[in-house]
Amino acid sequence: MLNHLQTIVEGCYKADRRLQQALYEHYYGYALKIVFRYIHQYDKAVDVANDGFIKLFRNFERFKYEPDKLEMMLMGWIKRIMINVAIDQLRRDSRQIEFNVLPDNLWQQSGGSGADDSLLYKELIKSIKMLPPSYRAVFNMFVIDGFSHQEIANMLGISVGTSKSNLSKAKAYLQNVLKKENKQAYAAFR
Repeated sequence: MLNHLQTIVEGCYKADRRLQQALYEHYYGYALKIVFRYIHQYDKAVDVANDGFIKLFRNFERFKYEPDKLEMMLMGWIKRIMINVAIDQLRRDSRQIEFNVLPDNLWQQSGGSGADDSLLYKELIKSIKMLPPSYRAVFNMFVIDGFSHQEIANMLGISVGTSKSNLSKAKAYLQNVLKKENKQAYAAFR
């Protein structure tokens, strides 16, 4: 896989359309999942992911990697671009509440995850989508994507204090949702 991926990446440096298509097809699902954490309208998330790939290919010469860490570094670069493009779209829209249903196959996990893990993942995403937009963006960026509060503040145009406050409120909200769901589940088995 590594040699094949390296061939694809080298072709993308040369703007080889066939190899760009191969990279796009291989990482499209990954990119769409990242975008959908920020843009919850499926059709718009698809458009944003495609815009992200256009940006990625236009700036491919900026991608630098170590051969033994190629896939990890490529996935990190794709992730950063998709997050930035999604945040740019949120800024343009100025409305952030978008709740549409995703196709079921988008939730399929790569690897050997069991049915319980898939269900837990769906429930977690469902709870995160219930967060107010400003809390959801900060939660995704800090907890899931690993950005620092300073990076979040710079990307969203807010203060570091606001980022920290929004994260704290998001965590408290999610804890309350999980407590409520646990009480309901416990009551159902009585």
